Parts: sequence; structure tokens; C-alpha cells
Amino acid sequence: MAARKTYKLLGPGTPAPEFDLPLLDGGEARLSELTATGPVLLAFFKVTCPICQLTFPFLERLKGGTLPVYGISQNDAEDTREFNREYGITFPMLLDDEDNNFEVSNAFGISSVPTVFLVERGGAISRVVEGWRKSEIEWLGTRAGVVTIGPGDYVPEWKAG
Repeated sequence: MAARKTYKLLGPGTPAPEFDLPLLDGGEARLSELTATGPVLLAFFKVTCPICQLTFPFLERLKGGTLPVYGISQNDAEDTREFNREYGITFPMLLDDEDNNFEVSNAFGISSVPTVFLVERGGAISRVVEGWRKSEIEWLGTRAGVVTIGPGDYVPEWKAG
């Protein structure tokens, strides 16, 4: 069995690596341009991940707030579009798939999904969430000025990615 290279997950206070990735709907996105006007949330995922399927509809609820969300798919465009349709995701998607050798995912040290990074204006990472953490999703909602989990939403407190 071949050894797999492991990467160290970037933590709060670390500068986020600059990147250019293709947008699902065409064009490219550069991290420094995304954070030029304020913080952004980067959410790394795979379409087959059940915890991503749980998390992303709640991240979609951030869309109406003050915190822009960008999904970073580790799948191809067709599978990512299908994921968006199935789970009602409308925020922008970037592609960091196998054809790209998961270059950006590796630069951020992703070892499990979902992994979410809050990147502040200027590029510093201020928060990292691995897997599903109800309290973190609620905190992100508060930061964005929206309700992410309502009284009728019965969700677990924690699920590993």
C-alpha cells in the first residue's frame, strides 16, 4: 500500500493560501478578490459526504446575511451541479477536483469534509470548523445576522466529517 501524503490543517491566525479556482458557472475566483471587501466563508466538501449533505442547506441560510459563502467542491462540475439541485444550494461554487490534484484543498490541509474556514478581509483565517457542529453553525449565523437553525430544526450537536 502506498503512503498517502498528509497535510496539516491550517488554523486560526494563519494566512489563507492565495488561490485561483474555476467557478462552477464560469470564470475564476481569486481569494484576495473574494476577501477584498470583507470576510468570506469557504466550505470544502464532496458531494457523496453525508455530513456535507447535512451542513450545506444550513450554510445556504447564511446567503441572506452579511457573510458570503463559497463552496469548494472536490468533485467535477456535473456532480457539483447535481448536488446543488438536490440540496437547494445557490451560493457560488468553486471547483478543486482531482484534475487539479486537489491543490487548494491540500494547501488548506483538508483531511476530512466538510471543513469550513472563515477568512477575514486581508486573508487571515479566523475560524475553522471540521464536520458538523451545531454551535458553530449558529455562531456563523449570528456573525452573518441571520438565523441558521430554527426551533423546528432537529439536528445533532456534533457529527464528524
